[in-house]
Amino acid sequence: MHGFSIMVIIFAKIFALLCVLLLYGILPSTQAEKHSLYYIYTVLSKPVNLSGIYEFTAVGLLDDTQIDYYNSEEKRKIPKQQWMKEKLQEDYWERGTQSRKSKEEWFNVSVKILRNRMNQSESDLHVLQWRHGCEVEQQGDEVKFLKGIDEYSYDGENFLSFDIKKSRWVAAVDAALPTKRKWYYKPELKQISKAYLETKCVDWLNKFREYGDEELRKTSPPDVHLFAKRYIKYKTKLKLTCMATGFYHKDLMMNITKNHISLPEHEIESTGIRPNHDGSFQMSKSVEIKEGDERADYYCLVSHKSLKEPIINKWDGKCWDCLPEIPTGAMIGFVIGAELVLAAFCFLFFKWINDPCSRTASESPE
Repeated sequence: MHGFSIMVIIFAKIFALLCVLLLYGILPSTQAEKHSLYYIYTVLSKPVNLSGIYEFTAVGLLDDTQIDYYNSEEKRKIPKQQWMKEKLQEDYWERGTQSRKSKEEWFNVSVKILRNRMNQSESDLHVLQWRHGCEVEQQGDEVKFLKGIDEYSYDGENFLSFDIKKSRWVAAVDAALPTKRKWYYKPELKQISKAYLETKCVDWLNKFREYGDEELRKTSPPDVHLFAKRYIKYKTKLKLTCMATGFYHKDLMMNITKNHISLPEHEIESTGIRPNHDGSFQMSKSVEIKEGDERADYYCLVSHKSLKEPIINKWDGKCWDCLPEIPTGAMIGFVIGAELVLAAFCFLFFKWINDPCSRTASESPE
């Protein structure tokens, strides 16, 4: 009967944990994933003579990961991912190079036009940037278009954008009105922009993800660590942190539970998804453990598409930077012992310096 009760308790805990996983989407499921493909073009109104800063650059980003690059010095579109280099033929990069060169010429002319339009000095530095691309949502094998972005900024401020739903250009400032009026009388430009964002961009996004997934599937699952450290301000509190690192798809789910109950979001501090130096990503979530809560069962639950099942780590109750507690009696004994040793050392030292026979010949006065 006793064994049966233990089995019931274990089953109840497992069931509660599974409920938490299902409730917060930690278990593998057909949950929708969001993906994006963007290209960012940047031109400066004049050279800045700084290493790594070019008058014109173009960057391709798949799910915020750089996949290709072009600058005004090398003048060649190059792959930034090994799978891009392996999967795409040389003619793709040649066509891309020619496209980037033509855009570079257009941007150089455009930034000068805007500078003159705003009566700005040639000695000042100004920046014109264009970002365009698309975002999709994938659930299973179904890919759904979410939105398309086609927008220009000048000196970091919104300038002109394309409203894909209404198929029209929107000027954010008065200085953009002449460009808006000019493009208004080019209906083919609106058609090309809309078709690219809704169709061509999505096709390339799916193709790149297919190429990239084949390579990313070879990567190891995320490393998950659960540890606690002492708060600097509050010596009676601990900060429990769950960190996952080394994953390549950004759709990672993480949750922290206490006694098999998920903690509310307002009690959890999150870094969000951050990039690592090698192109992978990391994420951390932390929670405050108050005095007396150290004996609770804390778990970190992580789910990722590279995992067949979630990673579930339990906190071992240890603190990285906490000093071990020493009983009061032991501390008093330690202090008394140290004082006795010091007193004996001092007695022998003074006895030695006052005994001439204890000195060597080299220490004797002449």
